[in-house]
Amino acid sequence: MEDLLNGRDWAHFAGGKPTHTGVRVTPLDRRITRQDGTGGQPNPPVNLRGPHMVFRGDVRIEAGLRRTDDTDAYLHLYGETPVIYDEWRYERRGVRIGVVGGRLRIDRWDGDSDRPAMTRTFGSGLGRVVRLAVEVSADRLVLEADGRVVGTVPARDVFGSGRIWFGADAGVRGKGWTLSDLHARSLGRGRMSVVDAPGLRVPRSSDAMRDLAAVLPRPIHMGTALAAGPLLTDSAYRRTAGEEFSMLTPENDFKPQFVQPRRGVFTFAEGDTLVDFAEANRMKVHGHTLVWFEALPAWMRAEMTHEQRRRVMVEHIRAVAGHFRGKVAEWDVVNEPMSDEDEDYSNGNRGVRPQLWFEAMGEQYIDIAFHAAREADPHAVLYLNEYGVEEDGPRWDALYALLIRLKERGVPIDGVGFQDHEYAVGDRTDPEVFRRKVRALAGLGLKARVSEADVLVDEDEEDVQARQLAGKLAVCGEEPNCTSFSTWGFTDKYGSTADLRHYPPSPGNALPWDAAYEAKPAYWALRDVLDDARR
Repeated sequence: MEDLLNGRDWAHFAGGKPTHTGVRVTPLDRRITRQDGTGGQPNPPVNLRGPHMVFRGDVRIEAGLRRTDDTDAYLHLYGETPVIYDEWRYERRGVRIGVVGGRLRIDRWDGDSDRPAMTRTFGSGLGRVVRLAVEVSADRLVLEADGRVVGTVPARDVFGSGRIWFGADAGVRGKGWTLSDLHARSLGRGRMSVVDAPGLRVPRSSDAMRDLAAVLPRPIHMGTALAAGPLLTDSAYRRTAGEEFSMLTPENDFKPQFVQPRRGVFTFAEGDTLVDFAEANRMKVHGHTLVWFEALPAWMRAEMTHEQRRRVMVEHIRAVAGHFRGKVAEWDVVNEPMSDEDEDYSNGNRGVRPQLWFEAMGEQYIDIAFHAAREADPHAVLYLNEYGVEEDGPRWDALYALLIRLKERGVPIDGVGFQDHEYAVGDRTDPEVFRRKVRALAGLGLKARVSEADVLVDEDEEDVQARQLAGKLAVCGEEPNCTSFSTWGFTDKYGSTADLRHYPPSPGNALPWDAAYEAKPAYWALRDVLDDARR
């Protein structure tokens, strides 16, 4: 019988705290909302830095659950770990076994929907201390509670990968529960072993993009957005990220609905993993994001007074920037403050988006946020991040006017991030137009960076993708105030332009590597820019 708890890493598990009696599981109610704030897709944690099982044949898993009240207690067994596609969780194969209302409940996901393909409940009268067991075979799952079989359900090859990762969660009505032990063993002619998470340090050559950028007459950072999940479960993702990039931006793992799902309840495990990966591979971290009108937990969107709203924003900034103080080099303090609506640029309006932070504090919410971030980490470089301002038009004009006002008010802003998302032909901006924006910022004493670049194209347009990305990189390398060039992910396998109308999602074609990690013309074009700049 293999012990999967004692001597294993559960200290990096969100919502879990190792104690002398087991792992204490805190209620998180972590959910992912849609862009308009509706919905609430569950996002329970996975112990990615802990052990997982590799097996062949049949196995038996046993667990002890100890509750001090009637908290619903869930143990998750993932045949394939979920993937977060820029604020949407692709739920792959796995099961959740819970003690709910004195009964044993099992939910099975088959990898074809957000919702479980099957939900069943068994037994009754289960107490606050329960001994669970599940026997896993190719065609069935046999469930036990307190030493007796309570039910059998079809397995549908949910663990056909031959691997099982573990997670745990707690219902919000209660104080949580303790996973007192977790063991597994093979059955019959089966075989199994326990594998710890891979190390974070990536062996490196000296001929990657980051190396070329580091030896320029004026070095810049080559960056990308990363997610903790594939870093620990996909060796090609981990290797490419560590080899090619000198800066990372957390794609989702720093956003409010991920790090503060309930007021005062923080879950930094995935974010800490990214920071640890960066440290292990001599990368800088660009934090994204402290204040945004999207990616907020439901409690943060709830009705409150203007003063309460201000307090919530400042407390969040202090807690998150304070937690990462000295580890995060730069922050997107305010993300996407400019409006998309024409009426917000006329009749005396200044183009700042009228969202919940603006409604509570007016334009000064930006001032307050930057001052709070500077106080929380005086050495971090502070950015405002925006999309669609690489091109000429009212959004750029309004942003430039806003920056002048911020500077006049003494707001401690250091720079602006140009997202450079190019999803349609109309989004494609001439690099020389972009250059004028970078130089305009230099005139205000501000830094610039390309923060989230991706160019969505058809297969026969990859030369266009290469020209667009390379053109922006060339400008960044030539303009003294441009500090970094970052793509929004690097492989289409996990890219945010995946077609989410399908399950599983169909990859987009917006990034320098395809879904099989084959470098595209865009990658070679970026290298050529860096090579030419060295000469």
